[in-house]
Amino acid sequence: MTADKTLPLGFQTAGVTCGIKESGKPDLALFVSDVPVRAAGVFTQNQVVGAPVIVSRSRLPSETVRAVVINSGNSNACTGERGITDARQMTSLLAERIGAGEEDVLVCSTGVIGRFLPMEKIEAGIREASQQLDGTSQHLHRAAQAMMTTDTVEKVVTRRFDVGGTKGTVTGVCKGAAMIAPNMATMLAVIMTDVSLSPGRVGELLQVAVNRSFNNISVEGHTSTSDTVLLLANGMSGVECHSEPELEQFQSILNDVCMELSRKIIRDAEGAKHFVTVNVQGLPSEADARKIAQAVCNSPLVKTAITGNDPNWGRIISAAGYAGVPFQEQDLSLVLNGVVIYEAGRPAAYDEATLSNSMKSGVVTIDLQFRLGKAHVTYWTCDLTAEYIHLNADYTT
Repeated sequence: MTADKTLPLGFQTAGVTCGIKESGKPDLALFVSDVPVRAAGVFTQNQVVGAPVIVSRSRLPSETVRAVVINSGNSNACTGERGITDARQMTSLLAERIGAGEEDVLVCSTGVIGRFLPMEKIEAGIREASQQLDGTSQHLHRAAQAMMTTDTVEKVVTRRFDVGGTKGTVTGVCKGAAMIAPNMATMLAVIMTDVSLSPGRVGELLQVAVNRSFNNISVEGHTSTSDTVLLLANGMSGVECHSEPELEQFQSILNDVCMELSRKIIRDAEGAKHFVTVNVQGLPSEADARKIAQAVCNSPLVKTAITGNDPNWGRIISAAGYAGVPFQEQDLSLVLNGVVIYEAGRPAAYDEATLSNSMKSGVVTIDLQFRLGKAHVTYWTCDLTAEYIHLNADYTT
């Protein structure tokens, strides 16, 4: 195996085209560790889940996982017992190729719902991909491309850090561009690290990172059936993160990787022209702040106003008002791209043309400032364009 500074030590990846997608684009990816990893996962909270979610969720947390196999173009969701059988077969096929147990391989699928997997093509793809496994950034990017559905770019983030003079690496790969909502989204992510983590802390670290990243993004508020984020830690760098200061340092790095991956999803959202940050602060609880952030992020009227570079602040204020969080109008002020446009329950004077012009940059920041507490949260979303509607109107036909 060759290696570079992109992948953590002891990990190999591959991405190939096996014919699931009619487009002929890459559609099967492998992520393999040379040694068993300590693994945890966070999955969709939808009641309707894909067969791969059922299989992978049943195998985690674990201290013996060796690999993840992912296909795109077909989500293997709503496919009954055959779907479960096919998902398990995918793990068995890869396990045989790398000398691991079936239970030590995880599986993810993304794409159209309600279609059976072409298992002959997938079997051939796993065979081909397993022969191409390598530790180079080139192969990592091929794997990232093979996860994509309507994504326009692959999404990879790497961070290196020092613990006691020894270097550790965290690398995350994800896909996602639509069907994105808090409490996960139509997205898959594999996060690999060569540091050693205590078995009982892997899941905790991942959940904290997800709650600050993948659970804080929204394109249109539709929670998918396939959402999966996996953390794999193989310890091969020799870096140990077991003490509280070490764990805090690793948590910060993991949060950073996940947040950057999340922002990449929003920047690549289907048809999007604006990247929108929504800051909500000054509420009694984080739960309250999340409710308001989600209401604003998921409002079609807010999104379409942003599409038109229209600082129509009444849409933002009214979305906050129906979020189910008690407040009085005078408790709220609104700042858009640094301009106060609503202050303590009253409209503020501002230059509408200048503010609209600032929105044309494609970057919009919405600050909702309450005076009811200290809780705050940041979400990321995008606008809603005609292109998004066309893409999703024609998705399966």
